[in-house]
Amino acid sequence: MVWKNAIKTKKLRPGKTKMVTIGVKVLMVGHIDGSFIATEGLCRHMRWPLAVGGKVKDGCIRCPLHQTTHDLSDGTLVEWAPFPLLPAYGKLVGKMSKQKDLHIYNTRIEGDYLQVEM
Repeated sequence: MVWKNAIKTKKLRPGKTKMVTIGVKVLMVGHIDGSFIATEGLCRHMRWPLAVGGKVKDGCIRCPLHQTTHDLSDGTLVEWAPFPLLPAYGKLVGKMSKQKDLHIYNTRIEGDYLQVEM
């Protein structure tokens, strides 16, 4: 494993997330509850960029597209594609792809940068 610079820490405001690309990997990075985090950047359900409208609440990231929710501490799936506006549609769409946990990356601060272990 190797550590890669992801983003300057001053670009991450507390409570906010951003999308970054390291090589061919798309990641979501953030400064959440006093900690820096890095996850795979696309929702495991429909591959939507999580930092684009995704909401962080109670230690979880919720995809804005179909509301799939993952725990940010370990990436475990909390809720799979409920799509609350049309529950029957959400269940149908949810069955079209395999339920998966979100990959969480180790992070550290090195100088001015948030680094991610790749």
